Amino acid sequence: MIATVRGFMSMGRPAKVLLINESGETAGLLMLAPYLADHLTHRIGLAVWLVGILLGLRHFSEGLFAFVGTLGDRVGYKPMLVAGCGLEALGCALFGLSTSVPWLIGAALFSGLARALFVPARRAYLAQVETDRKVEAFALASVCRRVGLLIGPLIGILLVDAGFETLCVAAAGVFAALTLAQWWLLPACSGAHAGSERPLWAEWRDALGDRVFIAFATTMFASYSLVYQLTFGLPIEVRHVSGGRGGITALFVLSALLGLVGQVRLTQWCERRWTPGQVMVRGLIVMGVAFVPLMLPPPHGGPLIRLLPILLCAAILTVGTMMVFPFEMATIADLAGDRGVGTYYSVNNLLSGVGAVFGNLLSAAAMGLSRALNVAGLPWLVLLVLSVFSATALTFVNRSGRLPTGRLAEAQVGTAP
Repeated sequence: MIATVRGFMSMGRPAKVLLINESGETAGLLMLAPYLADHLTHRIGLAVWLVGILLGLRHFSEGLFAFVGTLGDRVGYKPMLVAGCGLEALGCALFGLSTSVPWLIGAALFSGLARALFVPARRAYLAQVETDRKVEAFALASVCRRVGLLIGPLIGILLVDAGFETLCVAAAGVFAALTLAQWWLLPACSGAHAGSERPLWAEWRDALGDRVFIAFATTMFASYSLVYQLTFGLPIEVRHVSGGRGGITALFVLSALLGLVGQVRLTQWCERRWTPGQVMVRGLIVMGVAFVPLMLPPPHGGPLIRLLPILLCAAILTVGTMMVFPFEMATIADLAGDRGVGTYYSVNNLLSGVGAVFGNLLSAAAMGLSRALNVAGLPWLVLLVLSVFSATALTFVNRSGRLPTGRLAEAQVGTAP
């Protein structure tokens, strides 16, 4: 934790604001995300496959509206951050106040559009203001996200008994406050193509024509299929095993604590031993192995004992994510070079949205098939195979020698989160 605090304090003011906002945005989302699938299936009564589509649509629409991320390279990243947080507030409110599928689809689309605005802008802003310390900055962002991951579900479990509507309105209030804070505290930050008269499609043409970047982003999309199981597959499995919400909160608390305690040392350890590509390949494999405990015969005992394999899965999945994320984000910025980094992050979001929809539909279909065939471990076996496939593909991309292979200087490693 000391190294994390030192790394945070060494950042410039804009980076500090962005990192604090990372915690706030994650907390706002995680106040309701752990309970959203449960609310849609058990309270509203939607089918699991339909819930998978709705939750996947939330992420897919982030990619569907990905072109708006390119605007950050033109008009600056601050307006995108402010507008995105404002729209996320609206999306959270709609999730709580809606019970019909069309309105829920609207909530998912608003939320996706919001993230299409502020996620690429925040990452591009951070990469631009901390150009020489990108891995360190994104690792710190991962730590700050874990802080939100810890706070959000704890606040959520305190409010959920008052009603899911109350919970969603509170989450909307968090985003409204962040909207005002970013408008007030963040200085303007011009994008790489500020004032350019080139059409927006030309920026996307350049990014989509970058074969190395597209190969990299395509191979990484499976990681989003895996990590989103923390908000889809695992909460449903917890409810099936324990019948309560406490285990759902435990998933996120465990993941947050691991990130807070271990992100610093893990980033240092990985960076000293491997290139970024090698770290990400190993991280993908770890994410897949996380589902092995769920393929084993369930332990006998009370609800807490039956939750242990799910908690172990969440812990290993978190470690794999901690390995992948800082190096993935830094690699995208390095591949963008002096081109529109906001556009590159937007294209990556599009592919990650496809990965989220694909992963949720795949796991939902596998859950239904596993019950029909009475093969409990089938969904988790499918996810393991997906991770192995993605890791194998990334290995070939990495061995091409075209991915960045630079390492942090020792002085930076000492403060890497």
